[in-house]
Amino acid sequence: MNKVIIVLLLFFVCTLNAQQQPDKDIRVGLVLSGGGAKGLAHIGALKIIDSLNIRVDYVAGTSMGAIIGALYASGYSGKQIDSIFNKINYEDIISDNLPRAAKTFYERENSEKYAITLPFEKFKIKLPSGLSSGQNNYNLLAKLTLHVSDITDFSKLPIPFFCIATNVETGEGVILDKGNLAQAITASGAFPSLYKPVIIGDQILIDGGVVNNYPIDELKAKGLEVIIGVDVQDSLASRKDLTSAPEILLQINNFRTINEMKIKSKKTDIYIKPNIDDFNVISFDQGEEIIRNGEIAARRNMSALKDIVAQQKAKKINIKINPTPDSLQINRIVIKGNKNYTRAYVLGKLKLKSGEKVSYQHFTSGVNNIVATHNFDKFTYKLSQDSENKGYDLNIEVVESKITTFIKLGLHYDDLYKSAALINVTKKRAFFKNDVLSFDFILGDNVRYNFDYFIDKGFYWSMGFNSNYNTFNKNISASLILDENEVITQGLNKVDVVLSDFTNQFFLQTLFRKDFALTLGVEHKRLKITSETLVNTTSNDEETTFEKSNFFSLFGKLKLDTYDNKYLPNEGFLFDGDFHLYLSSSDFNNNFSQFSFAKAKIGYALKMSNKVAVIIGSEGGFKIGDDSNNSLNFALGGYGNNFINNFISFYGYDYLSITGSGFVKGSLDIDYEIFQNQHIILSANFANVGDNIFDNGEWFTRPDYTGYAIGCSTETFLGPIEVKYSWSPEANSGKWFFNLGFWF
Repeated sequence: MNKVIIVLLLFFVCTLNAQQQPDKDIRVGLVLSGGGAKGLAHIGALKIIDSLNIRVDYVAGTSMGAIIGALYASGYSGKQIDSIFNKINYEDIISDNLPRAAKTFYERENSEKYAITLPFEKFKIKLPSGLSSGQNNYNLLAKLTLHVSDITDFSKLPIPFFCIATNVETGEGVILDKGNLAQAITASGAFPSLYKPVIIGDQILIDGGVVNNYPIDELKAKGLEVIIGVDVQDSLASRKDLTSAPEILLQINNFRTINEMKIKSKKTDIYIKPNIDDFNVISFDQGEEIIRNGEIAARRNMSALKDIVAQQKAKKINIKINPTPDSLQINRIVIKGNKNYTRAYVLGKLKLKSGEKVSYQHFTSGVNNIVATHNFDKFTYKLSQDSENKGYDLNIEVVESKITTFIKLGLHYDDLYKSAALINVTKKRAFFKNDVLSFDFILGDNVRYNFDYFIDKGFYWSMGFNSNYNTFNKNISASLILDENEVITQGLNKVDVVLSDFTNQFFLQTLFRKDFALTLGVEHKRLKITSETLVNTTSNDEETTFEKSNFFSLFGKLKLDTYDNKYLPNEGFLFDGDFHLYLSSSDFNNNFSQFSFAKAKIGYALKMSNKVAVIIGSEGGFKIGDDSNNSLNFALGGYGNNFINNFISFYGYDYLSITGSGFVKGSLDIDYEIFQNQHIILSANFANVGDNIFDNGEWFTRPDYTGYAIGCSTETFLGPIEVKYSWSPEANSGKWFFNLGFWF
């Protein structure tokens, strides 16, 4: 009996002691699946996890799960990540839109008239490996992870981390747990066909979701006792939703991942499955709702999550992340992989020098500059704090593009040149390392061409040659081809003519800054104007020739352009000045004497709100000299861009309706973006036009010509599609203007 009592007492004491001793500390792993925009639900789940002070000991993720997981592992809280993603312009990230300011004048002109660009090699058109290079994505992630940029072993991050990518050559999954963190998570999220593959070492990597969208087995191998998983993958669609080829292909792709998740979900201790049925991989505009659904799903597991906190001995340590510095001290710059493009070329585009201090915005702008050249298939960088923490070392790795030839296509319609299809061939490094050769052939109602050759020397004097041919048929003001006496004698206001212009220019150009260019050059112009409706009765010709002269001139141009968009600017300033001195002519009409033209255009775009922008503009020009040839006079009327000679757009009147040797014009546009990329535009312009208006003071009087317009514009990959109705009180008539696509 005594022995029984002693045994019971010992059992009671051991049990009491066991109750007083806390359980062994448990290590918690977090796995986040891929899912594009649906992965924003991870943020909602993280906010709940943080609110309970759960200590996460290891993070693994794929694709969007890798991106959000890496930010969490580097020290950001769920709330901080929420704030970050609320400020992101997803359209710029996905489409890889680079700021217009990142491009040189020559690059802007090329990029603002082509709808499609296709690599061309060995007489074969090649499709690009992705719609976007992912550079904007990389720039953002590099900035967000700058505070841990010197950590190359991801297990040394505030929370150990790894992610999954796919080797596109072998089809095998790759665990990325070392190297450049921003580059690793960019590779894990390189969605096939949307983003170009990411090259790391000798591996070509794409989205890890192709082979392993929920890396729970790899995480369990790290010795974690409890796994929390957030799964944002699609479920199988029902027959009513399988109505198109893309939906069926997506369903086929989901077979494997969904079947795998039947097993993987059972391995997950706390399985969080947000409701993402109403969203797709690009539903970033519904981010708030997706994040909220992540919170709701996590709350459904609140009891199990609280149990984890109760079992953790060591509590979570909140990490303070210093904000990204406004400026960077760049002490050393190392460039690897460049062969055709020198170190000086790369640094010149970056606008960086070793040992200087620059703003972070300046640094990002420089990166955009070099990416905008499209001379590199890969441009990655890493900022690492130097040993004395007095600045950063910049390590750059590039892969130069092997493809130097491109086929570019465009479509256009306007009321002057009518329909046009553009075929372009562009060749880089044609004769020199920094040159570009480009030829536009334009088919349509008026066959035209444009040839450009440019040797880019950056901020030094660049050289270029341009040759173009333009022609159109239009009813124009008679005073552009006849002198005043002939107009009065024949009683003509307008004449139907065919105008053709063949112009060749050789020029030098230098940049004072990226968007301020000075151009000096020589020009040859052959101008021909004929009419079949006004026939010369003294000859047997079926047409009358009003002009058929070769003109030779010197010219200078000064241009400052900070507009964020050429066609629909929201902000920025434009100054475009042009001076031509005509030295000689073949003088078809025997009335040539030396003369010159000076003209300038000023514009200012002001963003009044997220939806409304106001553009204020002013133009003016005058002729110097006694030349009586009117064919190069100013001619106002119509709506358009890229006009030749001295033709000026003016609402309320048809093309080339108002002419004179001088003019002044003011304009006002109010642009209301009623929906994304959908604009309603109200416009007004006023002008005085005539001969010698600056001598007699007429330029400063009440406007003789006024015009107004209302229209809508839609931004598309072809360029703007525009419909405008304009009218003028003086003409007492209205006119429609239509435009499709980029102007060329």
